[in-house]
This record gives sequence, C-alpha cells and structure tokens, in this order.
Amino acid sequence: MNILGIGIVFNRGRGINCFENALQEGWQGPAEVEVPYLKNKKSFVYQVDSQTISDKTLLRKMRRSDKLSKMAVLSASDALKSSGIENLSPSPNPSSRHIGREGEKIGVIVATAFGAHVKTFDFLDDILDYGEDSVSPTTFSNSVHNAAASYVSSTLDIHGPTLTVTQFYFSFQYAMQLARAWLNEKRCDYILVGAVEQYGDVLGYVYDCKLTPAPDGRIKPFNFNPTFQVPGEGAVFFLMGRENSENSFCEVENIMIGEYREFKTGVDLNIIDTDGMLPDESVYMQSISPDIHTAAYSPLFGSMMTGSAFNCAAGALMLKNQKYYANPVLDNPHGINILIGNNPPISKGGMGGFSEQTKRSDIELIRCIRYSCHSEKAAIYLRKNH
Repeated sequence: MNILGIGIVFNRGRGINCFENALQEGWQGPAEVEVPYLKNKKSFVYQVDSQTISDKTLLRKMRRSDKLSKMAVLSASDALKSSGIENLSPSPNPSSRHIGREGEKIGVIVATAFGAHVKTFDFLDDILDYGEDSVSPTTFSNSVHNAAASYVSSTLDIHGPTLTVTQFYFSFQYAMQLARAWLNEKRCDYILVGAVEQYGDVLGYVYDCKLTPAPDGRIKPFNFNPTFQVPGEGAVFFLMGRENSENSFCEVENIMIGEYREFKTGVDLNIIDTDGMLPDESVYMQSISPDIHTAAYSPLFGSMMTGSAFNCAAGALMLKNQKYYANPVLDNPHGINILIGNNPPISKGGMGGFSEQTKRSDIELIRCIRYSCHSEKAAIYLRKNH
C-alpha cells in the first residue's frame, strides 16, 4: 500500500508545502484564546485560522457545515491534487468540478477520536435553551460522527464506500488497516484515508482538568513525566493506492496494533506520538533505542488523539525528500538519542556512538509509534519507494 498524495490543514496553514515549511522552520508559539472556564485568563491552542478554510469555490455547497467537515474536505481534496493522478483531482471550475465516474474507484475512511463534539454540545445547548421541538436540524445533522466523511464524498463527487472510524487512541491506525484491506480485496483502486479533530471549549476544559497544560504553550515531548499538553486541531488525508505513481511519497509497509512481535531491523528513525495526552508517557521509553534516532513533531500541531496522522505525514515527507527534519523542541532531560540536525551522522552501533565524518545519505524505514493509556502499542512502518 502506497501513499500517493497528502493534504493537510493545521494551525500554520493548508497544504503539504506548508507542513514541510513548518518542519524546516521549527517550533512557533501557538495562539492564545480566551476560554469561559478561566476568568480573565487565556489558554494556548494550536488553532486553525478561519482564513485557512475559506475556499469559496470548493466549499460553496458547504456554507452551513461545521469547521470539522470543512477541514476534512479541504485536506482530502488537496490529497487528490498532491498525487498528480489524472482525472482524480477535482477541477476548480464549479461547473466541471466533479470527478465523475473516476469517483467510483475511490473509497473514503475518516478517523477521529472525538468527532463533531463541538456541534454535539451546541445541539445539547439548543435543547436546553429552546426545547426539543425548536432545535436546529442543521446543527443536528452536523453533529453526527459520519458528517465529515459524508461531506468529503458529496463535495468531491466520490461514489466508493465511505466509513468513519472512531476510537480514542488508535482510530487512525485502524483506518489505515481498513484501507489496506479494501485495496487488497480490490473494493477500490484508491482510498482517501485521513484524520480530523476540532478544538472546543468543552474539550479544552477536560484537557486542563485531566492533563497538564503547558504553561508557555510549548509541548515537551521528551519529558515523559510530567507531560505538557497544548490542544490542537486540523486534518490530514492520504491518498492510498496499490501501485506506485510518479509523485508517490512512500510505502506503508505494515500497521501493527496491540500484541505483536516487534520489528526493529533496519529502522532509521522512530517517530513517537508524545504530546501530553497521557498523564505519564514514560512507556515510550520501551520503544526508544540508543542506536536509533528519535523524533517527535507534536509541538508543531498540538496534542491530538489522532496526532499519529500528522507524524506519518512527516515521515512520508522525509522518505520522499530523503531529508531529516530536526525535532522542533530539544528539551532532553533523559539524554536519549534525539534527532537534532537535518542530516544526522550514521550510528556505528553500540550505545549510540557516531562518526561526525560520515553522514547518512539514505533513509529507508521509519517507524511511527503510539501508546494508549493502557500501555497498548501501535506502530506504522513507512518504507522508501524503489
């Protein structure tokens, strides 16, 4: 299974080029927002700007949709364009925008941890304020978990199977497994699989009560305990296919969830999902080797249950460009072998000994790792295309 195109919407812009720029530029402070549960105080949030999702051509039929669905549609559309595959990318001309019969070859799988929870709470507030008979049907329809996937299919004129996968920690990993199954069974020629999350006041309140907010807005992914979270939002979609294409990023070699035999041979880089979403992230130390560099990119996009999708996008870019991207935050109290420069030296083996004379010239295999609060593990292996 190959990644043929990537579309992304996050706090620093829209498009895979914006994400690549963020990886090169490093950490930037998130926005400060006023929250109703903190009087006269502000909270840090990696929030998507409204101008980022103001595409009037693509979203002209989605004026009443919510932010979650708009982020999903834009990133899914950009994934199609990123692939460069003829007849898959929707035209910017509204009169000829539809993909047409090619849309029957494409499946859609949307992964989310919390779904349209902002609209869900809006709907509940409307019931309390106006009664059951006077609530908005539009608010209700947008609160359904499958709304984002439905908007992707209808807006992009896709007629293949469409599904939403909802699970707190591993929804993206399960969505990738399902995409692989659909491709292997030849249900579709291509799969748009992605993750989308939205920030809301209720979610922010839960985060602040149950976790540790970063006082300066900086996630420190290698602290492990205590951890520091900063809520994030955004969407990232991948166009998956069985065969390579001219613009393909990499191959998804395997997706492992739960009990499995670890596959470590030949791994060039570990990307860990440490983002403050666990009260204690020391469990990640079990997957860190002194002989393998470790990276964590959550300080670029925030704390999200589906942050694995963003980390996979970073790994795919590294494999395509054959270029490492340094960790955006370098706090390293445990002295682990973290990725500091964009072209790290090759390990000689042993306990992390390196030669400054020899530089790595080839990135072959990247492993993206996530743990749940029950110490369950999931890993996605990305391999360079040949």
